[in-house]
Amino acid sequence: MTPKDFRRLALSFPETEERAHMHHPDFRVAGKIFATLGYPDHDWAMVKLTPLEQEMFVKAQPKVFNPCSGAWGRRGCTNVRLKGVRKPTVRRALEAAWRLAAPKSVTRQPDKTS
Repeated sequence: MTPKDFRRLALSFPETEERAHMHHPDFRVAGKIFATLGYPDHDWAMVKLTPLEQEMFVKAQPKVFNPCSGAWGRRGCTNVRLKGVRKPTVRRALEAAWRLAAPKSVTRQPDKTS
């Protein structure tokens, strides 16, 4: 998975826009960040999950997913190592993060990534 692939997947969800936060790209729906790219460096991304979703992704693939440090990580922010992760796995994590951030009216829209 490349940063370009991650960006394309993140932007494939309805009403998602790319902006920047703290000098790296982020992806938002209804103004809420659900993922970022390039933090802590270009080999990584981040998705905002629930703590339970985070636990499931980390247990399933501990070499790919790790909780972010501190309070952010305890709240579900999860680093994603781009190297070696498969597209369907990243898509599932991004969808979970997008659904958590998106208003219900948006989540009921047809998914353009299917």
